[in-house]
Amino acid sequence: MSAQLIIRPLAPADYDGWRPLWDGYNAFYQRSGPTALPEEITQATWHRFLDPAEPVHALVATDAGRIVGLAHLVFHRSTTRLHDVCYLQDLFTAPDLRGLGIGRRLIEGVYDAARNAGSSRVYWQTHTGNAAGRALYDKVARHLGFIVYSHEL
Repeated sequence: MSAQLIIRPLAPADYDGWRPLWDGYNAFYQRSGPTALPEEITQATWHRFLDPAEPVHALVATDAGRIVGLAHLVFHRSTTRLHDVCYLQDLFTAPDLRGLGIGRRLIEGVYDAARNAGSSRVYWQTHTGNAAGRALYDKVARHLGFIVYSHEL
């Protein structure tokens, strides 16, 4: 990795660099092969990132023109705050470049984007088995002890 790591908003021309990272992120969470997300979800997600009316946004990390990381964020209202909050929904870096600070820089980019949007908090969740991710998250945020429950409809 060069010293030219740039964190920036996703652009329409980024699809070919974004897609392998998106697929890698989904594979990490066992969404590949027979359990892969339907292609229509990936395509809808991509188009939402490019629609200024959507609350869903994406940042990418680039190094020498290569997309080496992604962060997807969603701005939404909260019942406990006056200002929107930012949910960091997805964070992923190229496996061959892990441990070089890309994830931290992406999180800092999300913090900047949220601050610029007037958000009062950034939060996210991860799987308990994501030891490498949790080691980073413990350095850049506070774990508040919440457990996530989910029910598919």
